[in-house]
Amino acid sequence: MSVSGVSPALAPALALLPDFALILLGSGLRRVLHLGDHFWSGLEKLIYFVLFPALLFNGLVKTRIEWTTAAPMIGVAAGAMATGIVLGYGAKLFRLAPMSFASQYQCAFRFNSYIGLAVAGKLYGVPGIAAMAIVVGVMVPPANMAAVWMLARHGEASVWRELARNPLILATLAGVAANVAGFQPPEALLQFLGRLGEAAIALGLLAVGAGLRTGNAKVGAGATAAAAYLLTIKLVAMPLATLALIRWTGLTGVYADVALAFSALPTASSAFILAQRMGGDGTRVAWLISVGTLLGMLSLPFWLSLR
Repeated sequence: MSVSGVSPALAPALALLPDFALILLGSGLRRVLHLGDHFWSGLEKLIYFVLFPALLFNGLVKTRIEWTTAAPMIGVAAGAMATGIVLGYGAKLFRLAPMSFASQYQCAFRFNSYIGLAVAGKLYGVPGIAAMAIVVGVMVPPANMAAVWMLARHGEASVWRELARNPLILATLAGVAANVAGFQPPEALLQFLGRLGEAAIALGLLAVGAGLRTGNAKVGAGATAAAAYLLTIKLVAMPLATLALIRWTGLTGVYADVALAFSALPTASSAFILAQRMGGDGTRVAWLISVGTLLGMLSLPFWLSLR
């Protein structure tokens, strides 16, 4: 995870600079080229249902996974997720409206898989993508269940149905099954999946940038304090808990870095979609996601520099 001739503390930031530049470019393209919501919505569907599943499956099927080492990585990631889920409930102390709290609560622990896979691939290539794919596949269900559970009393959604048809989970399960079975896809298929995976990273980061919304949400001091609290949990408390768990378990190498990167990821845009669909406070969630993503461009390299 080093860049030749560069201080180890700055190496992660420089390594991730091109990926963060793509996020900023996506934000600029939406405004300069006046590409409407229909274009970006279609692009996000293409990424979510086709490109990223291909990236996940390809990474898993091509990489030899050391399951005895991967198990502690999953445990560390689960510990980080539990930290966000438990501490996030403290936002209730800021006297938010019940539905606003339920909507924003998920921003304490949900994570952006697009950025996570891009970071893992940038730092470790295919093995990094495979490791992050495992973490994403295992952590998506509890993240979705916690978020939907909190919103469920105010809307209708079947968490089990959503999990069963989640393309990232399905691609991860298929990739793990193929890996365990020793399945070797034909070279032509691997090249095809590789091309899709290459498009997934760039287009996924552009879509993240296009979704940034940092306008003033016109809220009171209590809501502002709650937002600061939730952002602190996501970008500070979860990585700190992960560092402690990494040192406690003795996890090292790519699995340690992937677990740490996972814990420091900003919230995914799917949190906004869920809040909107279930009649929640989508405006506040969109603001939290956007500010968290911008702050994450600074905090994520910082946490990785401590490894």
